[in-house]
Amino acid sequence: MRLEILPVLGIGDVTEGDDLATLIATAAPWLRDGDVLVVTSKIVSKAEGRLVDVPADGPERLTARDEVLAAETARVVASRGATRIVQTHHGFVMASAGIDASNVDKTRLVLLPTDPDASARTLRAALRQRYGVDVAVIISDTMGRPWRNGLTDVALGVAGMAAIRDHRGEVDPYGNELQLTEMAVVDELAGAGELIKGKCDQVPVAVVRGYLAAPLPHDGDGAVTLVRDAAQDLFSLGTAEARAAGLRAAATLTDGPGPTPAEAAAIRRAIEAVSDVVAPGTVFTHVAAEEVRAGLVPPVPDWRRGRAA
Repeated sequence: MRLEILPVLGIGDVTEGDDLATLIATAAPWLRDGDVLVVTSKIVSKAEGRLVDVPADGPERLTARDEVLAAETARVVASRGATRIVQTHHGFVMASAGIDASNVDKTRLVLLPTDPDASARTLRAALRQRYGVDVAVIISDTMGRPWRNGLTDVALGVAGMAAIRDHRGEVDPYGNELQLTEMAVVDELAGAGELIKGKCDQVPVAVVRGYLAAPLPHDGDGAVTLVRDAAQDLFSLGTAEARAAGLRAAATLTDGPGPTPAEAAAIRRAIEAVSDVVAPGTVFTHVAAEEVRAGLVPPVPDWRRGRAA
């Protein structure tokens, strides 16, 4: 495989209502079937009118930005000082919900596109119908990564190709069957496009050529498939937020023993967890006999009944 990454030059400043298909096709008449178009989400947001007016500076600007952030936030993942890591209504986990103040007038903020997958599908369809070129489209934005410094571009929306290349079930050269390998290829292509787009060069679109033999005949499932389900997320909260959630959950526990005994394995893990952090020589014993337990656990008054009386 031989890849080329080509800049699309001359698009210029994008404003609300601009036709991105026309701007891109005019600037890149050399587009070919099978190219992967990597489009910065900011110009998509500008064309779609996803901008809000804010004061240029001062405390009023900070207040207005906080209000915008709250509106774009589905839940807070972690916060420290002025930094807020949140989950957007799209499901993305990002700093400040992806709200951007760069490459835009100081009195405006740029929000993420409302539906980046839909934006990618619309742009792809316009290029195919009006200009006769069949490309895949990736809508990209910049994100940080947990446990790693630095930023990279990732895909927020995609049309014309699968977001993930699934290697599960394949056999490697050593005869091992791959069990977990799913490559987020659209994120890798978004990062490749960023190598030549830059942040200050006003090159909001790049073309990756040579990766696809041909786009999908349909648009595909989109980048929404990259959003990990919360039930599978081992790190869905920051440390402080997880502790607060635990305390809130503990506050709702009953004051006495539950209707059924706890699992022996859970009790054993609890004993192991605290055995090294209490006074030396303290011994914990799991008392399972009901008659012994009854003598150890004092009766718990029903405060609700007392209040009702």
